[in-house]
Amino acid sequence: MATQNLFFPSITPLSPISKQHSCVISVNHHCSFTRRRETNVNGRLGKLNVSIESDRLQSVEKSHGKDYGVVSIHHVGILCENLERSIAFYKDLLGLEVNLARPNDKLPYRGAWLWVGSEMIHLMELPNPDPLTGRPEHGGRDRHTCIAIRDVSKLKAIFDEAGISYTLSKSGRPAIFARDPDGNALEFTQVD
Repeated sequence: MATQNLFFPSITPLSPISKQHSCVISVNHHCSFTRRRETNVNGRLGKLNVSIESDRLQSVEKSHGKDYGVVSIHHVGILCENLERSIAFYKDLLGLEVNLARPNDKLPYRGAWLWVGSEMIHLMELPNPDPLTGRPEHGGRDRHTCIAIRDVSKLKAIFDEAGISYTLSKSGRPAIFARDPDGNALEFTQVD
């Protein structure tokens, strides 16, 4: 499959409500888009990498006439018992940035929003209805959130230094599975 790298110096948000960087394109092959380090509509500095495979794009548009505008995953909600402990894990250990533009005082529970590329993790300090024991040792066999990263070996070294338990992908691909302080499974898969 051919790959084409294009640079778009400015991308207009899809809508003023979502403020997501989105565009509609027509392609005949795989394309990679990279937005250079600049300020986006939320005032956040960052690099946005999006890959769109034409077959997938067409299937989203034509999935049984249910084209209601799927763009991407906006955020994943993760329950935590102690917000400060979770922020220490996600921000201090993993290096994710807190999105200060997201309101933390509008909900009836404590929480924080952390950037994962152009999407977010929403930490919510709420009771966890799931059992913490009896979960699969390998996070790939449990509900999990997958984060695309550039270098699994560097993350492995970070986990080793911090004493974080992990397992590697059972298929042999470059991926590492770990759990956050509340037992939520996380997959980190290496992408080009």
